[in-house]
Amino acid sequence: MSCGSAYPFCWRVPFWGLAVLFLPGPARLAAGADDSDVPAELRKLQEQNQLLRNQLNEQQKLLEGLTRKVSALEQTSQTPAPAPPPATEERPERPAWLNGLGQVKLTGEGAVGFFHSGSQGKFPNGDFRVDEARLFLEAPLWQDTYFASQIDIVSRDEPMDEGYLRLGELYLDFENVSRIWNASEQLALRAGRVYIPFGEEYQVRDANKNPLISRSLSDLWGIDEGVELYGKLGPARYVVAVQNGGHPMWQDFTSDKSVAGRVSYDPLSWLHLSVSAMRTGDLSVEGDGVSELWFGSGFIRALGSPTNTSTFHAELVEGDVQFLLPRGHLKAAGGWMTSGDDSPGNTTDRDVYYYYVEALGKVTRKSYAAVRFSQILAEDGFPIVGNGSFGQYFFGELTTQLWRLSLGLGHHLSPNLILKGEYTFEEGRTVTGNKRFHEDLFALQAAFQF
Repeated sequence: MSCGSAYPFCWRVPFWGLAVLFLPGPARLAAGADDSDVPAELRKLQEQNQLLRNQLNEQQKLLEGLTRKVSALEQTSQTPAPAPPPATEERPERPAWLNGLGQVKLTGEGAVGFFHSGSQGKFPNGDFRVDEARLFLEAPLWQDTYFASQIDIVSRDEPMDEGYLRLGELYLDFENVSRIWNASEQLALRAGRVYIPFGEEYQVRDANKNPLISRSLSDLWGIDEGVELYGKLGPARYVVAVQNGGHPMWQDFTSDKSVAGRVSYDPLSWLHLSVSAMRTGDLSVEGDGVSELWFGSGFIRALGSPTNTSTFHAELVEGDVQFLLPRGHLKAAGGWMTSGDDSPGNTTDRDVYYYYVEALGKVTRKSYAAVRFSQILAEDGFPIVGNGSFGQYFFGELTTQLWRLSLGLGHHLSPNLILKGEYTFEEGRTVTGNKRFHEDLFALQAAFQF
């Protein structure tokens, strides 16, 4: 039977037992002890009392030691930290411009890979390459006003041995200027060095955005100094830029400016349409040399003799359509370019037609297959480099037609890392009737961003 409140007798027995143990001698005798046992019992009680006193003394010493330690800890925590020594000189105030550095955004992207072309291509020996590397810097400056810059550390587009570490975009972005008249998104402005807003492909030509490794044959793009206006009017979006037009970055050699623009419209959530137009303006043969606009893996240049040609120009029109499907996309674009210069006669005027069709389909949640066919047609010949030698096909033989078929696979290891493989077939003809071949390309690439 266990002791508890239900059994009060359990605790009463030891209580009364202790009471009898500590009773004086007569009381204990009254309780029934024999006279002969009294001295022995007294000695036993004295020994037990002495043992208890010793235990109490040891416990008291232990408690006193603990009390001293607790008091010392409390005094240490309450003691203020020593004051720092007085400064010998005043510390200068933090510059105001440093206060915004915490909002600066630094990102980057690039690609590494292996490229092997036919004997007439750019990589006949099989090259391991750092294919792209660039950094982006952005920072807010004022209300809806930002600074943005792009530094191209290395790029596949280095046909003229210009070296590495080249300035890409750099501009001031005045977003939502139309708030002045309470019209959101109608007008914004960029000033500095910006992409030429012609066509759609230039927006997805970087390795981390391009589903393939190669681009289309036309591959129209460029970065030029000037002013760009963009915004939204009703259901349509627009962008228009006035820029220098020539390739040199630090000087414009003619007063005639390049003008380019694009109007886009999304009638449905899965359908995107746009129309682009551009004029390079008159460019100086001696000063500008070539246009800032990139075309056919080269530039636009004068076809007349340098001895009797001073200016050249080009005008372009392009239409784009994109079907954005649940498991991929279908894109197509086609355009026309006319070019000429002021050399005697009309033998250097050219009409050039180009187009491409691209399809992408998801194989799994992270993997996809892509195909693109593109072609350039120039009946009288035009500088079209493609995958061939830049020196041979830009400065030498003119090409009348060139086509490219690219087949590729890609896999997203993460949103920031893509592995891609591609095989590209490419053939064409020159104005002399020679066939362009042995320019096929096999490539592997890992594209990244951070």
